[in-house]
Amino acid sequence: MHRIPRPRLRGPAAALAAAALLGGVLTTGATAQAAPRTDGRLTDLVNPFIGTQNEGNTYPGASVPFGMVQLSPDTGHNTGYDYGENHIRGFSSVHLSGVGCGLGGDLPTLPTTGDITETDYAKYAAEFSHDDEKASPGYYKVGLKTGIDAELTATQRTGVQRYTFPATDKANVLLNAGQSLHRTLSSEVEILDNRTVRTAITGSGFCQDTKPYTVYTVTHFDRPFTTSGTWNGDTVTEGSKKSSATDARNGAWLRFDTSKDRTVEATTALSYVDAKGAALNLRAEGGRTFDRVERAAQRSWEARLEGVKAQGGSDELRRTFYSSLYRSFLAPNVGSDVDGRYTGWDQKKHRAEGFTYYQNWSLWDTYRTQAQLLSLLAPRESRDMAISVLRIDAESGWLPKWGYGTVETNIMTGDPVTPFLTNAYQQGLLKGYEEEAYRALKKNADGVPAADSAPVGREANVEYLKDGFAPYIKDRPHAKPGDSDYDHGASATLEYALSDGMLAEMARDLGHDADAARYDARAQNYRKIFDPSTGFFRARDASGAFTGPADPAQSEGFHEGTSWQYQWMVPQDIPGMVDLIGGKDSANQRLDSFFAYDELLADPAKTAREVWVNGPYAYYNADKYNPQNEPDLIAPYTYLSTGQPWKTTDVVHAALTLFTNGPTGMTGNDDLGTMSAWMVLSSIGVFPVQPGTDTWGLSTPAFERVDIELDRRYYPRGSLTVSAPGASDTDRYIQSARLDGAQQSRTYLTTDDIRSARSLSFTVGSEPSAWGTSPEDAPPALG
Repeated sequence: MHRIPRPRLRGPAAALAAAALLGGVLTTGATAQAAPRTDGRLTDLVNPFIGTQNEGNTYPGASVPFGMVQLSPDTGHNTGYDYGENHIRGFSSVHLSGVGCGLGGDLPTLPTTGDITETDYAKYAAEFSHDDEKASPGYYKVGLKTGIDAELTATQRTGVQRYTFPATDKANVLLNAGQSLHRTLSSEVEILDNRTVRTAITGSGFCQDTKPYTVYTVTHFDRPFTTSGTWNGDTVTEGSKKSSATDARNGAWLRFDTSKDRTVEATTALSYVDAKGAALNLRAEGGRTFDRVERAAQRSWEARLEGVKAQGGSDELRRTFYSSLYRSFLAPNVGSDVDGRYTGWDQKKHRAEGFTYYQNWSLWDTYRTQAQLLSLLAPRESRDMAISVLRIDAESGWLPKWGYGTVETNIMTGDPVTPFLTNAYQQGLLKGYEEEAYRALKKNADGVPAADSAPVGREANVEYLKDGFAPYIKDRPHAKPGDSDYDHGASATLEYALSDGMLAEMARDLGHDADAARYDARAQNYRKIFDPSTGFFRARDASGAFTGPADPAQSEGFHEGTSWQYQWMVPQDIPGMVDLIGGKDSANQRLDSFFAYDELLADPAKTAREVWVNGPYAYYNADKYNPQNEPDLIAPYTYLSTGQPWKTTDVVHAALTLFTNGPTGMTGNDDLGTMSAWMVLSSIGVFPVQPGTDTWGLSTPAFERVDIELDRRYYPRGSLTVSAPGASDTDRYIQSARLDGAQQSRTYLTTDDIRSARSLSFTVGSEPSAWGTSPEDAPPALG
């Protein structure tokens, strides 16, 4: 969740009222909303505007599940759309939901009228009002102040636009190839005929310059344009058919006569391979009317959402739940063309055979929640995603850390690819690829990429393997673009040790016993940065001395967090960590302080908003829970291991009040569905407490009943029902649990439990009980 705030004028964030514990109605002041509910469709509950203000960095535009194209308006915010702004620069074809830096925004397209006098989209941007804006899954519409209505929808590899102009002989569509949300290095545009325009756009950057990538587009209109031209820099040339530019504005404009027929439709196909790929994608997925494409997109989303049917809960809760479920299916994204070709990280063309190739890997974020949710709800796609990550290793020589398109960005730190892939293995998604995956993970865990390769991998691995910790070396020059593990030595140590614990489990399963023992030992390296004098984890410098402020709330060397927030990130060995800090009583006292538990009981929603860390970029100088960032996502479930599981429910349900049905209703950046997946899983009451394994912690569901449809190829029973009759903001404590009718005293399930069961049922009450409080009921330490 690499977030870089920038000072800028913004609309005021809407005031947020206190909510009932399980999701009372909140007033946000928002006017743009999801399309109104008409016939009971689950898609009508989804509000794509959630998270579009206060740096949630979501987008409201049109896409299909995991689609290559995300056609959405850009308003001037560095990641695309901000609800507080009132001008649209264009509707561009590439967006990632919830990223923290400028990325994508390729080919912003805008309808205009009159003469072409400006070539900078910040100057020719069209004003709009949220009163004239609406969105639903696969569809977006806005009325521009210029008198033009714009509608967007999408297929997997194409974006479809419909513009309704006023009556004029100067109705224009501007295709801007030279400006985007990141740096555009070069661009080419070519008008092929009186209906078709082709572009090639080479860009770079995600929080910093990276190796370049190229996206190819072809746009086809449903009617011929009357005249056309290009622009290059400030120069507009009517009749020109081609234009190219390096690091400069560049584009094409097409003119239509809408005196009689006021509607213009256009379909833009993408390819990360070549112009031929874009043409093939257009031929395969284009040629349909806007209305047909929109209906198909809506059906694809309805089919996804119908896989989870929730009953009970307030209307607010249902809307935020299904909106979160929707965002969980937005990425990773298809990267291969309809013929199976894709561009690998070696920048060569390859063909995916027997699987679909995916790209865009925000692994530091998604390995904690979204990867596990997709393994349940989309296992076929999840298998292809894992295979795609293995292709990156095979073709480029190393596994990814944070990959965008066809390149590594090296954003974030640690070793997130290991729990991502071991999760895929533990969920049964890597059959036939087990040893290939293990070899790649072992290479990644035991080495460092070559100096002349793009990835940094485990950058501090030499020191970690020698001394048991990654040193914190302040202001050390970066050897490669991106983040450096040396800048965050303490948290990198915890991340490496977590990954070692997960890899040990896989090694043991595959019979690599010596490796398993070695990784088990390394999984205990979290102890190497424990400072007995403070009772907290603390960074160590290259000499081994503890460094930085002793106050754990002011600590250094932790990526986007403090020692307080990283205290609980030892999922491979919570019992060992608890012993380090003095046992369960000490741990519970520290947890209670961390979550402000007494205040939370008195007013959960107020505590969540005013006492916990509040602010999408508030990473440091805090001793309280940060529900808006990844390092703390598992923390509420620590109580499952300290004999007080009812407190997990209290904290989780308080955190759920932070998800609301308005533009500010997101906890921090969504990070390709990470926060949304946390909301979905926590609402269901089944959460991956040891990411990278097959362990799922339990808490009281936010709904009375959730029916989950499961793929029988991976889950033979085909469904799982999680029920908690009578669950409410007062009756929220588990009194007992049953798995297919058998008593379930453990506070966790395994994936095999989910495969073999049809029902998980909870009896709830108004007071905590002894359920799950015995030591043997807690999730076990690994190894």
